[in-house]
Amino acid sequence: MSEKILLITGASSDIGAKLISEIHEEYDYIIAHHNGNKSNLKELKEKLKEKLIFIEGDFKDENKTYEFVENIKKTGKIPTHIVHFPSGKFENMKFSKLTWDRFQNDINIAMRSLVIILNEFLPVMAKNKYGKVVVMLTSCTTNIPPKYLASYVSTKYALLGLVKALANEYADKGIRINGVSPSMMETKFLENIPKLIVQQNAMNSPTGKNLSVEDVVPMFQFLLSENSDSITGQNIAITNGNIM
Repeated sequence: MSEKILLITGASSDIGAKLISEIHEEYDYIIAHHNGNKSNLKELKEKLKEKLIFIEGDFKDENKTYEFVENIKKTGKIPTHIVHFPSGKFENMKFSKLTWDRFQNDINIAMRSLVIILNEFLPVMAKNKYGKVVVMLTSCTTNIPPKYLASYVSTKYALLGLVKALANEYADKGIRINGVSPSMMETKFLENIPKLIVQQNAMNSPTGKNLSVEDVVPMFQFLLSENSDSITGQNIAITNGNIM
């Protein structure tokens, strides 16, 4: 393997930016997906310069998702490692208020985008007999989910199914595909959740607080590393002391 190239979708998220800051020395190039807002990545770009490659992509739009993949190919930097963070809005909503359009939107952002990306790059990984894929899931997939998150939870279960199916299909090709399922993290992703719910979740945790990105990033680092070569098809929960 001549170059190690990491693709991070949703790289402008809090956890995406933190992962880049912790892991950049281990890669020759990092391709950072964003959807217009790169503010979290500005300082990293100044530090890493040409090593950090920005590529925009609106995953709500199928054509723009394919365009995103084509733009990666144009760089000549084909990923050896992929981390997938994108998700639709995280907000409480009764099922009776949800429409199919909302489910479809969440599936497009998180699931369709990953299918399109992996359709392109998994065959290359298979040819090279090496690759790592890590997908952000949720602890909702490891226990009884909370109420009023039907679209979010359903999409994450779909991603979990994809992780399991592809991990088995590509296991003999040297490719390791895993999911990470953290409980509630204190990030901007919670901005549509009432503060009282966030506070109650923290109080119900044995540690008395919600997770931070610093709590979760090390698991992504591990699963991307050679230390995890014997691990695939797993949904690894990070639950802040709660037993699932």
